[in-house]
Amino acid sequence: MTAEHTHDHDLHAVNRRRLAIAFGITATILVAEIVGAVVTGSLALLVDAGHMLTDAGGLLVALIASTLALRPATSRRTWGFARAEVLAATAQAAVLLAVGLFVLVEGVQRLFAPPEIASGSLLVFGIIGLLGNVASIAVLASGRNANLNLRAAFLEVVNDALGSVAVIVAAVVIAVTGWGGADAVAALVIGVLIVPRAFRLLKEAIDVLLESTPAGLDLDAVTAHLKEIEHVREVHDLHASQIATGLPVLTAHVIVDAECFTDGHTPRILDELQQCVAEHFDLSVEHSTFQLEPDTHRDHEHVPHR
Repeated sequence: MTAEHTHDHDLHAVNRRRLAIAFGITATILVAEIVGAVVTGSLALLVDAGHMLTDAGGLLVALIASTLALRPATSRRTWGFARAEVLAATAQAAVLLAVGLFVLVEGVQRLFAPPEIASGSLLVFGIIGLLGNVASIAVLASGRNANLNLRAAFLEVVNDALGSVAVIVAAVVIAVTGWGGADAVAALVIGVLIVPRAFRLLKEAIDVLLESTPAGLDLDAVTAHLKEIEHVREVHDLHASQIATGLPVLTAHVIVDAECFTDGHTPRILDELQQCVAEHFDLSVEHSTFQLEPDTHRDHEHVPHR
C-alpha cells in the first residue's frame, strides 16, 4: 500500500467518524424536537424536526456512502464505490428540496390562521436544537470541503442551526407580542434557507452524474495549450468528467507528426501531455488518457472527429 493510498484511506476514516458523531447528535436532537413540536404545537419546530429527520437520514446515507468509498476497486468496479458520495448527495439534496417546498406552502397557510403556541416550551426546544447543531457544525467543519457527501452533510446541519435560530426568535416574539404568526414566519424563513442551497447542491451532484465538464476546466483552453506542445498537430475527441469530488478524468485523441512514431518522440510527447493537464490548469487532472495518432489514422476512424 502506497503512502498516498494510506493517507487517503486514513482521511476517509476520519471523515466517516465525523459523520457518525454528527449523526448521533442529529438523531438525539430529532427526538427532542418531535417531543417539542407535540408539546408546543409549533409549525416552525415541527418543520425543523422534519428537516432534522431528513438530515438524520441524509447523514446516515452519507455515513454508508463514506464506508462504501473505502472499498477497493475491482475488475468489475474499476473506480470502486467512489461515486457513492455523489449518489448520496443527490438523494439528500432532492429530499431536502422537497421538504423546503412543503415548508413554504404550509407556512403561508399558517400565516393566515396562526394557532396557539406555547412560547416558553418553544424557546427551550429551540435552544436545545441550536446547541446540538453547533456541536455538529464543529465536528464537520474541518472536513466539509473533502467531497460532495460531506458538503451536503455540513450544509444540512448549518441549515438546521439557522432553523433553530428562527425558532428561538419566533418564541421570543410570541412571548413578547402574543402574535402566533411569528411561528409561521420562522417556518417560512427555514424554507427560504433550505430551497436555494438544496437546489445548488442537487445541480452540482447531477452535473457529476451527467459527466459534465468539471468546474474550473475550460476544454477550449486545454485544447489550445495541448496544441502548443511540439509535434502536436491536432486534438480531437477531448472529454473531461468527474468520477467523484477531487477525481477528474480526461481523455483525448492527439494527432502528432508521423515521424514521431519512428524516431522515438512519442514517449516524451505523452509525458508532456499528461504533465500539461496535471499542472497547467486550476483543476489538476491526474488521471488522463491520451491516444497518439498519425495524421493517416483519421481515415480509419469509425466515428467522426469532434
